[in-house]
Amino acid sequence: MNWTTIAARMQRISDHSNAWRQRVRRVRRRLVLFLAVVGPGVITSNANNESGGIYTYSLAGAQFGYAVLWILVPMGIALYVTEEMCARMGTVTGKGLSDLIREEFGFRVTFFLMAALLVVNFGNVLAEFAGVASAMELWGVSKYISVPVAAVLVWVLVLQGTSRWLEKIFMAVCLVYLTYIASAVLAKPQWLVAVLNLLPTPALHWIPQLKPWVKAPEFSTAYLLIVAGLLGATIAPWQHFYLQAAVVEKRVGPRQWRKTRTDVMVGSITASVIVFFIIVCTAATLHVAGQRNIADAGDAAKALEPLAGRWASLLFGLGLLNASLFAASILPLSTCYAICEGLGFESGVDRKFREAPIFYWLYTGLIVVGALTILIPGAPLVRIAVLSQVANGILLPFVLIFVLMLANRRDLMGEQVNSRTFNAVAWVTSVALIALTLVLVYAAIRG
Repeated sequence: MNWTTIAARMQRISDHSNAWRQRVRRVRRRLVLFLAVVGPGVITSNANNESGGIYTYSLAGAQFGYAVLWILVPMGIALYVTEEMCARMGTVTGKGLSDLIREEFGFRVTFFLMAALLVVNFGNVLAEFAGVASAMELWGVSKYISVPVAAVLVWVLVLQGTSRWLEKIFMAVCLVYLTYIASAVLAKPQWLVAVLNLLPTPALHWIPQLKPWVKAPEFSTAYLLIVAGLLGATIAPWQHFYLQAAVVEKRVGPRQWRKTRTDVMVGSITASVIVFFIIVCTAATLHVAGQRNIADAGDAAKALEPLAGRWASLLFGLGLLNASLFAASILPLSTCYAICEGLGFESGVDRKFREAPIFYWLYTGLIVVGALTILIPGAPLVRIAVLSQVANGILLPFVLIFVLMLANRRDLMGEQVNSRTFNAVAWVTSVALIALTLVLVYAAIRG
């Protein structure tokens, strides 16, 4: 082998090495750009997996086992579709959802919508502190200790932090949801059956070869209520206001829109995955053991111990505590963003208290009154959690209609209006959500 051949081979190796380094740099640059805008979508989607939602998911697994898993795929699509429109409006207009509603539909409409949102979100805040109380009682801690400590913690977290710092904290909190994956693994479910039931089981059940594996949906009143409850627990009105406000405060513009859309998609997928593992965990334990009725999410964690072991119970309880604290921070924040934007007050965690006094006093009031209400002796914690989900169902149709109307305004959105295909998916999703939430509300009224 002569020197010319050796030099040629060395040059080829050097060229390959340079090409590889350039490829790594491009990937690293794209990752940095993605991490610069990621956050609002992941945080918003996962924050709604809170105490009321966890109770609904646990109840679904306990009552119907794997037979409800098929709803997670269309539910994830619905979550992405509804949130994507709000994120897109935030990047194009640079304004929050309540701000746009006030400008386009008038102050009177906005005032009544904000009043309804305040009432509904206050019910949700109560449900989160109830979740804190239930979770800490698993470790023998009284609600008279756990709830005040949680209230002070979330109050200080928001008042002392900046939007960038809070986003990092919230993203780290999202990782704690992995405890539900561990709980599901410890429950030793039938993984193949669970995965197959993610497919459209109403159609697949009639295939003879799949009948032993795919659970047939019952389509009873209780089954339809659980399906409606799953959708209502996963897609809530406050999410749309918070997501759009967070995108605006982060100053995400049209150039970063693709990264933001990916952020929303990742959030929708991860939230649906967590729901999957919660249902699998309770389906493999409570449903199999015939323990179909649970009072709340804390009750589900207690029931897991004799069936799946102490660690599964502790991890499930830890996930409940994390979810309740997470949502107890986000929900009042979402309320303050929406109301202050809608009524024309200064808002934002990057502002000082004196710069946005209404924003911070409203946040403080929601935290204090919510915590004190839960401390009332004999407070019906379970009823509060259920009613908060019903209230979400009542308000959700109105919010979705406003979102769809605004997302189709060419004078607002320009070329970023909904396409025909996306619009069809969005309207079908919204009509289905409205119909199912109305079923849930009707059933709750009838008791």
